Amino acid sequence: MNHKAIYALYPQVVTVDDGAGAFDAQGNKVAIDMEAVNAWVDPDQYKYDRAAEYPAIGDQLDALFHAGVFPADMAAAIQAVKDKYPKQSA
Repeated sequence: MNHKAIYALYPQVVTVDDGAGAFDAQGNKVAIDMEAVNAWVDPDQYKYDRAAEYPAIGDQLDALFHAGVFPADMAAAIQAVKDKYPKQSA
């Protein structure tokens, strides 16, 4: 079962059990329309898709540093760390 869809479509549901169904806060079973659940599209899916495709945050920050877009004080702080821990040659 798509738990996220059930919680989005049925706000009264507090528990979903794949074998037993969906239940409200009083333990009452909530009737679920599986066609609606299966048709539901997560409005945040683009966020997950983007996160999976973006370069690692460290790589993004390093590219910005090398492009010279950080303020001088931030660039100096980053350079100090790079100097303290130099990249080992292979």
